[in-house]
Amino acid sequence: MPSSLLLLPAFLRRGPSADLRRGRDDPGQGRVTNTELFFDLVFVFAVTQLSHSLLPEPGLWPVLHALLLFGAVWWIWIDTAWVTNWLDPDRPAVRLMLLVLMAGGLVIAACIPRAFAERGLAFALCYAGMQIGRALFTLWALAGRSPANVRNFQRITVWATAGAVFWIAGGFAQGEARFVLWVVALALDLGSAWAGFWVPRLGRSTTTDWDVDGAHMAERCAAFVLIALGESITVTGASFYEAAWTKPLLASFLAAFLGTAAMWWIYFDTGAEHGSRRIAAAADPGHLARVVYTYLHAVLVAAIILGAVGDELTLHEPEAASHGAALAVTLAAPVLYLLATLAFKGVVMGRPPLSHLVGLGLMIPLGYVAVGQPLLLVNFATSLVLIIVAIWENRSFARGAREVV
Repeated sequence: MPSSLLLLPAFLRRGPSADLRRGRDDPGQGRVTNTELFFDLVFVFAVTQLSHSLLPEPGLWPVLHALLLFGAVWWIWIDTAWVTNWLDPDRPAVRLMLLVLMAGGLVIAACIPRAFAERGLAFALCYAGMQIGRALFTLWALAGRSPANVRNFQRITVWATAGAVFWIAGGFAQGEARFVLWVVALALDLGSAWAGFWVPRLGRSTTTDWDVDGAHMAERCAAFVLIALGESITVTGASFYEAAWTKPLLASFLAAFLGTAAMWWIYFDTGAEHGSRRIAAAADPGHLARVVYTYLHAVLVAAIILGAVGDELTLHEPEAASHGAALAVTLAAPVLYLLATLAFKGVVMGRPPLSHLVGLGLMIPLGYVAVGQPLLLVNFATSLVLIIVAIWENRSFARGAREVV
């Protein structure tokens, strides 16, 4: 037995009697299961809470708070996606673990609007419990069957415990001290995978150690993109339903819908499929899963959530002059989205798409002339840029396909 395994308690070294790992022989075993999709429903609520927490006052501090909380929510979700890449969610023990995480996720989501007030400790305790509990469960599930991944999860447990100290300390703190402690905690979480979960005596994990089903990881992250886009649709529909149907509101509704549809098109028309094929065929899928799907997709999803906030601000006051935080959110969302998809496609396709570079170029003069213009016009203009990018890229690939034929 490797010496590092001796550090585990006896019950973790024994592991379960049945093998809880996903099969790798049958391609169908890598499909996303109904249990995983059910788990995702909690995060629909979490994303809604994140976007709504920005609406009353989309200033600098609320945005920073929301980004920090989004990082925590994303890390819970993506860590669970990694675990279900290795473990079979149709096994009763794994399914039960996911249901427990769902309950914790609901508490996390319910705490989001008051996480920097009276619900901070509840948020921190629940987050820390979910991260450490899932790591310990995976240690137990893999014991005796995957020595390299057992060592990997030993390291992950150490990092999760270190982060938990700062999360819980922040839960007890108040004001800026809570924010600073939680920034340190999130930095430990986000930096852990990049550092290979290095721990003294236990060493460092390498991406080649991670037996990743690339197609499954790509499909899971595409599902979260759909969750975020679904929040945009929900925001648009709810605001449209509640307000009086004036001409500016109808125009704002159209601009919001077109922008969301363009975001969907840009990601799913070419990027999602190329990404799935690229990671499935990669010699080191763990590296792509870490860089492209763990980190880049976090920026991509954050941009969609910011876009939903910009849409709702526009629907509430379509004729208001754009300035300050409202203008920053409305412009930042498409810029971040194009940057994230540019980097994503640059990796999976081997070159950055020209359409995205042109779209980013168009955003520069738009940023200069947008100040003081009605939010409706600014939202329409950013949606138009996204539509141009979507059409350009679609036509480029159609042309390339004809040339191949």
